[in-house]
Amino acid sequence: MGLFDIFSKNKEEKLDKGLSKTRSNIFSRLSKAVAGRSTVDAMVLDELEEILVSSDVGVATTIKIIERIEKRVAQEKYLGTEELNRILREEVTALLYENRADDFSEVLSESEERPYVIMVVGVNGVGKTTTIGKLAHKFRKAGKKVVLGAADTFRAAAVDQLTIWSQRADVPMVARGMGTDPASVAYETLEYARDKGFDVAILDTAGRLHNKVNLMNELGKIRRVMQKVVPGAPHEVLLILDGSTGQNAFEQARQFISVTEVNALAITKLDGTAKGGVVIGVSDQFSVPVKYIGVGESIDDLQMFDREAFVETLFQS
Repeated sequence: MGLFDIFSKNKEEKLDKGLSKTRSNIFSRLSKAVAGRSTVDAMVLDELEEILVSSDVGVATTIKIIERIEKRVAQEKYLGTEELNRILREEVTALLYENRADDFSEVLSESEERPYVIMVVGVNGVGKTTTIGKLAHKFRKAGKKVVLGAADTFRAAAVDQLTIWSQRADVPMVARGMGTDPASVAYETLEYARDKGFDVAILDTAGRLHNKVNLMNELGKIRRVMQKVVPGAPHEVLLILDGSTGQNAFEQARQFISVTEVNALAITKLDGTAKGGVVIGVSDQFSVPVKYIGVGESIDDLQMFDREAFVETLFQS
């Protein structure tokens, strides 16, 4: 077995463990729903609908999945309940393919701009700073030079927390302390990254300003200032969502997508919840691809989202 086979196996094991609560919730209930039944009838589909909604797949996405399964049942005529799991996996995977605009790579391609600028957004408490640290670690392990920018200057502990993670990930950080203009920190971070030949610059931003207009204005200002240093920046606006909050994650996604150009999602804390279905629902409802999922607390537990592996793990018996 080669080195990369070991890494792949570890990744699969972590994904399996991280999704265990959601999988247990789905399968214990699905088993009861099909017990004693030989065909996928209306009652079984009603039960499946309730299971998916309660796993925070979301009502609209659940209805879409149920309609697809109903169509399969009508076409294939003799489908039994033992085949329901296979159909469910196939239809959810197909849905994720349709709503994923990009296939992300573990590392930056040679064709991408340098520095590649990631602006990280999300409310306080979702694991934003932790995700930034894990992301920095991931890039550094891939041989990339990474710098962090502490542009969340409204919250007292934000800079301190990012400092700790920069030390854990062993990457430098640009910070000017609480109360500093966030846009000036962004400018300095990108100037430093450009002049020192860094591959990646990851910028933390305020988790919440006192109203939506202020948030929109602040993020817009940061974007404009960054583009003075690196035209086209940020290349990625990564929204962090807490998977354990279920439907609240949908509302957070709605708010941030309405005020800035989010083009990638990271969904954290899936290991501590039975609401992992939120990954499917958020990706479907907002047509923004999920790029990363958090399946544990260690620095290596941020994974690139593999839709097929996710669905296979989530719905395996």
